This record gives sequence, C-alpha cells and structure tokens, in this order.
Amino acid sequence: MTEFVNFSTVVRAVVGAGFAVGTIVGSAQITQAALPNLPGADLSPVSVLDESYLLGPGDLITIDIFNVPEYSGEQRVLANGNVNLPVVGQVSVNGLTLAQAESAISAKYSREVRYPQITVNLLNPRQLRVAVTGEIHAPGLYTLDAGQRGQFPSLIEAIRLAGGITQAADLRRVEIQRRTENGSTQRVVSNLSALLGRGDLSQDFPLRDGDSIVISQMEEIDLEASRQIALSNISTDEQEAISVAIVGEVFRPGTYNYASRPTSSQSAVGDNANVNSVQQPGRLTVTRALQLAGGVKPMADLRQLQVKRTMRSGETRIIDLNLWQLVEAGDRGQDLILQEGDTILVPTDFNASPDQISILTATNLSPDAIAVNVVGEVEAPGPVAVDANTTLNQAVLAAGGFNNRAKETVALIRLNADGTVTQRAIDVNLAQGLDDEKNPILQHNDIVVVDPNARARLADGVSSILGPFLQILPFRNLF
Repeated sequence: MTEFVNFSTVVRAVVGAGFAVGTIVGSAQITQAALPNLPGADLSPVSVLDESYLLGPGDLITIDIFNVPEYSGEQRVLANGNVNLPVVGQVSVNGLTLAQAESAISAKYSREVRYPQITVNLLNPRQLRVAVTGEIHAPGLYTLDAGQRGQFPSLIEAIRLAGGITQAADLRRVEIQRRTENGSTQRVVSNLSALLGRGDLSQDFPLRDGDSIVISQMEEIDLEASRQIALSNISTDEQEAISVAIVGEVFRPGTYNYASRPTSSQSAVGDNANVNSVQQPGRLTVTRALQLAGGVKPMADLRQLQVKRTMRSGETRIIDLNLWQLVEAGDRGQDLILQEGDTILVPTDFNASPDQISILTATNLSPDAIAVNVVGEVEAPGPVAVDANTTLNQAVLAAGGFNNRAKETVALIRLNADGTVTQRAIDVNLAQGLDDEKNPILQHNDIVVVDPNARARLADGVSSILGPFLQILPFRNLF
C-alpha cells in the first residue's frame, strides 16, 4: 500500500485575493475577539464563528499534484458535488473542507501516483445563498456574490441586501447559524451595537453558503437604540415610502403616506379613505407626522402620547412618549423616528389648564390657523381664519368688533371631543386678558353668537309689527 502524505499545516493563500488570509488548512478558523455572552441567548458556548469553507457546486478550485503537472489544473465543482479528474474520474467534494477534499483526492490518486502530494486551493467561490429572518425589512432567501477581490460577503452586506433592519431589532442579538464540517449547527451572536457604537469590525462576520441570519426583536422598545438604528446605514431605506396612521386629538386623523423621494402631492385610496402622500427630505418623525395631520388640538395630551408598533412576529409593542418634554426642555429623544405600519395615538387631556393650552397652541405642533364662526351683531359676521391660540376677544375683533346693536354677552358654542355640544354665555370685556372663564382660547369650528341688545330687539319688534303699514300709509316717511 502506498504511503499518503498530506501537508495539512501549510498556510494557504487563496488565488486572486486575500479573503482567506490567516486560514489554516484543516482547522480553518480565524482568530477574532470573543463575542458578548448575552443573557437569554441560548447559544453554543463558542467565542468565534467556524470559518471553515465547505465546497459545493459552482466552486472553482485548483488541484496541484506535486511533480504531476499533467493531472493538475483548475476544476469546477459540478452540480452533483463532484469534480471530474484526469485518469481517476469523478470524486465527490461536496460539503468537504479544502483539507478533506485533499484527503479524498489523494485516496483516489493513490493507485496511480506513488506518494501523491495534493494541494487544493479555492480559486473562485460560488454564489452564497443565505436566509435572513426576524426584524428585517424583507425577510427571505438571498444570493450574494463574492466581491471583486474575492472576499466573502459579510453580515452587514446581507442585512443591507434584505432592505435593512427595523427599528424594533435588538442590535446586541443578531444570531448567525452555520453548518459545520461535522454536520452540526453552530450558533453565534453578533453584537452590531458594538459595531455602530465603537466601530468593532469583528462583529461583521464573513458569511458562508447556507448561513441563516436571525435578527431578534427588542423585549422593550428603547428610544435611544431605535434612533441609533434609524440613523445608521443598516436601517431601512430613508427614501422608501412608509404609511402611518394618526388618530386622536389631531385636526385630520387618518392614514398618511410619507416619502423623502419625489411623489405626487396628494392622493386618496379607496372611496372615502383619508390617505395623503407627502414628500419631504429626511425621515418621518412623530412631530412631522402630527404636522401632516393638521396639528394637534388644544386639548391634546402630549405627556401620554403613544406609538403602536407591530413586530415581524406579529406582536404589538406600545411606545410611550412625552412630547411635553420636547416642548418645555427640547428633549428631541422623545421625537421618535417612525417606520412602516406605526400608529400614533394622541389622547385627550380633559384637565388641560388655560396656561397649558396657551403654550401648546403657540408651538408648531398646532396648526398655523383655525376657522371660527362669529355671527350676529358684529361688523363682518361669518367665518374667520385666526391663529391657533386666538382668544374670544381677538376673534370678535377679527370680525370687525361689535356694532351699535350688539349685546356684550355672547354665546360660545363648541363641539367637544366626546361628540357632545356645549353652549355657555360669556360677558365680553375687550380689555380682559387670557382667562378660561371670561376670555378663553377658541378651538377649530367654534361658533360665537353675538345677540342684539334690548334696544335693538325693541326696534326690531316695532319694525316687524308696523312694517306692513309703513309701506302703504303716506306718513311712513315720518319713521
């Protein structure tokens, strides 16, 4: 029996590019920094991902047989996983490492060549097919090509090819599952938060054919982590149109399409749908969405605003926001960046104080103008467009002020958030400052009714009685 010699300790340099620099034949592991052992991660106790390359259909390899150049040369792994070798015919290398392929080929040539010394190098790897699931824009199976320098595609490349991760993704727990040479499955967690925060490139693992990437979801939505994702280049496309719903204390509740690439200015979907398509630069935030919905009403409770977000698993997470911190202290961390399918819930604050309403209506979260109706004994009765923080006195003045027939006690009619209608009488004093009882801030569609005074009512009564006679009697001119 001929003796077989295998140079398994020779360091291989892959032809054309250094995508396997540092790979040792037989072990095929690249030294990397240990990954974090995160609580709750049911993973194998390994510190690095097995970098062994397993041959498969489509790989282009070179086979060198020492001192036998006529048997050496390039070979393409066939669809059945075999290579067709001179003299000895087909040899299966499917699922083998380079070292294992050397052993299989050496065993085949041992009958033809005395002391065969075989070297197998990977010249051009096949396309890689990887699965990406979890909190990713478009889960599914993807095909990646080796780069121009022959480098293996990385985890980040696969994430970007799948459209980017959602803002509900747990960056600390991106799991890679890989089949190893012994047939088992290895699981390792990549901490992409360390990559984004500290530039730790060791977390961007080179991929292998058949890898599965599972992106876990956050247990609880973290505003800072969500913002970190949204502003990174591994998030979803900033220019892709998203649809969000806005309900509650806003002037135009409904569903809105938003994109930062050019689109139609407005479109409706369905027979009676309230769907607007808007194009602006930058990502859609909660404050931008509220402005798209016409702004918040004076009774909006910004301290308990909520965003309902649906995860890829179908679960729903509620994100609590306090936009009042943004209004009072400029806390932009509360201005959540939205993603596809989010719903904003704006509750009603039935105990809102006049001062709070005044502050809110002065912000750009409220509309620039509202419409109120001032009817009756004013100089210019009818609809009046006024600022959102306009008081009753200012609305009367905007309608030209009282005429000489006016009674200075007016009726304020309001449609409330709960669907009821209230009416109250207010004695108007044009010198009165902001006061919830005597000079309240008006709301959209409020009606101010200015009745005639007693003298005017008397004159109207006399005129209605004597009017027909005055038209026919000759002494009508006396009146």
